[in-house]
Amino acid sequence: MDYHSPYFFGYVIGFTHLLGMVAALHAVLTVRTAQGAIAWAMPLLFIPYLALIPYLVFGARSFNAYIKARRQANQEMHVAMANLNWRPWVEEALAARESDSYKALRAMPKLGRMPCLANNQVKLLINGRATFDAIFAAIDKARQAVLVQFFIIHDDIIGRELQQLLLRKAGEGVQIFVLYDRIGSHALPASYVKELRDGGVQVKAFATRGGWFNRFQVNFRNHRKIVVADGEVGFIGGHNVGDEYLGGNPRLSPWRDTHVQINGPAVACLQESFAEDWYWATRELSPLILQDTYPDNGVLCQLLASGPADPQETCSLFFVEAIHSAVHRVWITTPYFIPDEAVFAALRLAVMRGVDVRVLIPARPDHRVVYAASSLFAFEAVRAGVRMFRYQPGFLHQKVVLVDDEVSAIGSANLDNRSFRLNFEITLLTVDRAFADQVEAMLQEDFSHSREITAEDSRDTHRLQQLGMRIARLISPVL
Repeated sequence: MDYHSPYFFGYVIGFTHLLGMVAALHAVLTVRTAQGAIAWAMPLLFIPYLALIPYLVFGARSFNAYIKARRQANQEMHVAMANLNWRPWVEEALAARESDSYKALRAMPKLGRMPCLANNQVKLLINGRATFDAIFAAIDKARQAVLVQFFIIHDDIIGRELQQLLLRKAGEGVQIFVLYDRIGSHALPASYVKELRDGGVQVKAFATRGGWFNRFQVNFRNHRKIVVADGEVGFIGGHNVGDEYLGGNPRLSPWRDTHVQINGPAVACLQESFAEDWYWATRELSPLILQDTYPDNGVLCQLLASGPADPQETCSLFFVEAIHSAVHRVWITTPYFIPDEAVFAALRLAVMRGVDVRVLIPARPDHRVVYAASSLFAFEAVRAGVRMFRYQPGFLHQKVVLVDDEVSAIGSANLDNRSFRLNFEITLLTVDRAFADQVEAMLQEDFSHSREITAEDSRDTHRLQQLGMRIARLISPVL
């Protein structure tokens, strides 16, 4: 065959377009959302030379096959857990108290797979130093088992500090279980993991499927951040393990984030979430430890574990329900503001009801394409009456929702399609006036260091920047 013949190049071009048509049809049939299907199908049809390889790496996955495997693993895990007979005891002994604020979230009992439980003690941990000091102190006191799960673990100062603490506790006979996401922690060297294993720590990477090719799989990531010590104290929030979370990255410093410490029956739900992910990764159960007694009063809490294997879009529906329940206020902080149509419609309707709707986002980008798409959505939200703010001192990474006077939610979920449909997330919903007052004071401080986005900001944006924002929005469903 004459590879220099124009006919050969014509065959190649024709075959490439044929492959693009097949891939576009595959995207239409398999991608979970209409927006995502369009985002893939259009470039596959018109510019397959640029879109085919990204689609084969990032998009061409059998979601149905994955979801079936994940659900099967979850079912096996729950059958094994049923023999431990722990969850019925918790539900019967500590039924949630009556709460008008919780009743306003009418879908939550069915939306969340975990029970709403009273008698919890919660502590707000603002920024990295307070968070890691509390986590390390809890691990240091552990005598039975420690569960550690993060999306990102770096081999840096704070990462090695965690590593050495876990090795020391393993040497004392404490069971240590570490789960990290393979993509989120792609830079974690094998030597870091080997040292943990050699020291008696059980450590595993979360991956949707095995093999070298999976290193390029960006969908279905485990974005949860969980630490549990002895089944007594748990932690949840936005921090990963890395020096940047303590201000170590000058470009993004000071890093603004929030975590929560939990004591009480809700810690059992944190253990359940970890056990589910650990079982998927290892086909073994991590330990479940229950305390003998709990305080007679405390905060009403519900853990909301969401992910792509859910029968419904749990994370997106939570935001919709929380916004719809608001009577006079809903404040949201998120590093990535890329709402889907349902969430954006809920925000607009809340404004029309007279609700004080505020959204706080970063002034500095950590991902420029996401930042561009987020900026366009922010301008559209401002035109709809939503008050949008940009946090000025450093990068804002916290994920917080405050509704009216009692309801708050803090966890790992961002306000974007990846958290709504592609990532495993976990959020702590609290119903308590005193704790909500603390969250309000924290957010008021954040707003005081922020600049409100105005309609003039949109008009003053250069046309090339506007074009970039619109292109970024086109691919926002797959960001």
